[in-house]
Formats: sequence, structure tokens, C-alpha cells
Amino acid sequence: MREEQLLEVIERYLNGEMNAGERSEFEQLRKENADIDSRVIEHQQFTGLLKQYGERVILEKRLNAIHQEIDVHALSEEVMVHPSWIIQLWRNHHSKISVAASIAIFAVLGTLFFTGYLNNSSYTELGLKVDRLDQSNQKLTKTISALSSGPKKSVTPDKYRGTGFAITSNGLIATAYHVISGADSVYVQDASGRSFKAKVLYTEPQNDIAILKIADTTFKNFGAIPYTFKKSESDLAENVFTYGYPQNSPVYGDGRVTSSNGLNGDSIDYEISVPINPGNSGGPLFDNKGNVIGIVKAKQTRLEGVNFALKSSYLLDAIENIPSDSLNKKPVLNTKNALANLTRVQQIKKLQNYVFIVKVY
Repeated sequence: MREEQLLEVIERYLNGEMNAGERSEFEQLRKENADIDSRVIEHQQFTGLLKQYGERVILEKRLNAIHQEIDVHALSEEVMVHPSWIIQLWRNHHSKISVAASIAIFAVLGTLFFTGYLNNSSYTELGLKVDRLDQSNQKLTKTISALSSGPKKSVTPDKYRGTGFAITSNGLIATAYHVISGADSVYVQDASGRSFKAKVLYTEPQNDIAILKIADTTFKNFGAIPYTFKKSESDLAENVFTYGYPQNSPVYGDGRVTSSNGLNGDSIDYEISVPINPGNSGGPLFDNKGNVIGIVKAKQTRLEGVNFALKSSYLLDAIENIPSDSLNKKPVLNTKNALANLTRVQQIKKLQNYVFIVKVY
């Protein structure tokens, strides 16, 4: 299919001009072809921005026309010189002033949207920031250390924290890209408190995926991973649960898949009702049988209990996309689920050693 033909098909799909059979066929193509799916999302966002820009231009033209019609300086002079005329001026001009004010408000909101402020307020990534000591506290700490007669040990507090989980027994760990973005160094800490230095092996920022590799001489092997990774999509209303580190000790949460799409209809995410908090980012989302169906990603700040997780099929694609020269051998994923027939308590006990705090310095 040529480029112009693909764009024409995408336009027909987004405009609702396809019949049921064509639409079903195209949606199946989106599921099977990540590039086509990405092109649809990009085109949808592009046309949406064009529409919003056009509406903003119209608003600005209306505002300019009204502004020209109102002599602001004359009104100001009248108000200053004759304060008693304020009521009369409002009666004569209140409709124009109200419209101008309304359009000004919409223009400001439009500017905030295009600069990303409104988007950021409605969609919050769930990495947990850990504040560094300010300069005065650092000086105080150094002074106390200098006065101490014991052995000196320099400890740097982590500045960002999230959750990660093992994907292979030889030390590959998945997390969210925004957790490790801009990191100088990364460590992972297991349930027993042991920490291992890790390196960022591969990232896909567009899907918010990062693959880490434990690069620590003290690390041996995880052993057999007890869970598997689901390739197909999960059903609406399916029971799901999370296990992660919004605090220093692990936290369990359960809920349901509330939508097959994420924010603004984004098809790469699930919307879920599981209660999650900063620090849950990058953690696994499991179904009842213990299959990983997604990666915890973000939350809707305007609506309580509306959260999002990236679908596991995109994680599987990312694992396949790891450059061969980055690894000694191709990653081998577990195909036998050891959690399927266990109670929830037993499942948690069995998987806890494979979920980690990701600490960024």
C-alpha cells in the first residue's frame, strides 16, 4: 500500500466512513501491525491538533474583532473620571465585555493545552520522587560526619523510584521508561533488601518501556520465573491485581479492567480500577491466573480510581526489538505459569522475589 493510500484508509477509518466489515478488518490489521497502529494514533493526534488550532484561530479573530469594536482606553478614562457611571457603562457594554472575557479565557486555555500544562494535569506518571537534601542539610551532614569517630561511609539518596519485575532468569527486568529517564545510575532492590547495580539495556520512550540488565558481580540467577506474559488482550471487567513499591515495603492492589483503551482512546493501554500510587510505575499488572497482562503506567488526576497500564503485547514487542549485539543470546521467556492454580496469597508469596524497587540516582 502506498503512503497516500494508507493515509486515505486511515482517514476513512477515523471519519467512520468504513462499513462494519472493513472496520473490523482494519482493526485486526492494527492489532497485528504495530507500525500501522502507531500511524493511526499519530494521524488522530495530528488531525486533532489541527482542529484545535483552527478553533483557536477563529477565537482569536473573534476576540480581535470585539476588541476593535470596544474602545478600551475610552472606557478606562470614563471609569476613572466618572466613577458614578460604572453601572451605566456596564449596562451599555456588558454583553461585549462578557464575550471578550470568555474568548480570552478560552484563548488562555488553548495556550495551556498546546504547551502541555493541561495534559500534564490530567495524566500523571507514577514514579516516586525522593527529595534530595538541600545545601544547608548537606553541610550539616558533612559536619556531623567529620565529628564522628566511626568509619566514614558516603550515602547518596535516590532521587526517583519506581517498580520493576523480572522477565528472564538471567537478570532482565522491565520497568517504565519515565522511571529511569535521565538516570546517572540505576539499582534494583529485591524483597529481602538486597540491591544490585543495573544498566539500561533498551528503551522505547514512545511506549514508556525500559528493559534493564543486572550488571552486578554478586548476582547469580533468579531461577525459573513463575509467571508468563499474555499476548492477547484481556477482557473488559476481568479481575486484575498489582504488586509494587509505592513505599519501601511491597503493596498489593486489585481491581478490574474498566476499558480496553487508555486516555483519549489510546489503544496501547488498559484503563484499570486498581488503586495505585507514585512508585507503582513500571510494576506488573496480573490477571487472576498470574499472567502478566500489562505494566502500570500512570493515573488520571481528575478522576479518582482511573489508572492506566501498558498492554503486555507492547512489552513482548520491545523484548523482541532488543538489539542482538546487546545480549549474549536472545531472551528466553517462561512459557509455564506456576501461579495459575494457586490462591492469591500463595501467588503473592511465589512472585514477591521477582518484583523489585527500581532506584534511580
